[in-house]
Amino acid sequence: MTTILLARHGQASFGQQNYDQLSELGGLQARLLGQHYATTQRRIDAIFTGSLSRQQDSARYFWEAYQPASAASLSLPALDLTVPDSYLIESFNEFNHKDVFIKSNPAFTSQEAIASEIAKAEVPKQRLAELFDLAMQRWHAGDNDEDYLESWPQFNVRAQQALEQVRKQASQLNHLERDSTVLVFTSGGVIAAITAQLLRQGSQTAYQINRSLVNTGVTAITVRDQVPQLLSLNEYSHLFSDGERFVTWR
Repeated sequence: MTTILLARHGQASFGQQNYDQLSELGGLQARLLGQHYATTQRRIDAIFTGSLSRQQDSARYFWEAYQPASAASLSLPALDLTVPDSYLIESFNEFNHKDVFIKSNPAFTSQEAIASEIAKAEVPKQRLAELFDLAMQRWHAGDNDEDYLESWPQFNVRAQQALEQVRKQASQLNHLERDSTVLVFTSGGVIAAITAQLLRQGSQTAYQINRSLVNTGVTAITVRDQVPQLLSLNEYSHLFSDGERFVTWR
């Protein structure tokens, strides 16, 4: 039986010009996951990520904390982060949040227009979160699919293909035992889409799941006889090593 762990990336730079980079806290969250798995001797047999910087960097910080602490007690496979072809699966990339945001309102013709609207608010970060929530509702609703570079149905299909791809790639790795654990660093939208599908639910359930996913929270899926089943959702006990202050959703 193979276990696939889908980890959301660490906290990114929400509200900044370049969202696709980990904050200092985001790097620490990934390290905490690595330390937790090492100290609890949770064996990780293979690691994959999407190609986004926040996903790859989360894997790197995880590995830097996990590998030294667990090498003495576990026989670990080599993970060479300088060879992207060995671990990158682009289907695990997040949806295009900029496109979803811009298409949500005719007034949002550019990033500058969005920034101008947010700057007017008394609490800009709160206004940004509100506007993004409205944009997500529109994208998930399915009434304007033709507007987007990648509609929700198209993204959902890609997310399911990503799960199948990692299952197949894991089965082809020679060093893996029959009972193995594969860790994937991806994003909230992908995890939510896969989880909703496993629960036989639609886009609105995926939307609600996505809103609840914690940075570096882990969703576990077991694969038995090529059939995936949800084992657990959004587990993040590793973030409580120094209190709740490490728990974030953005």
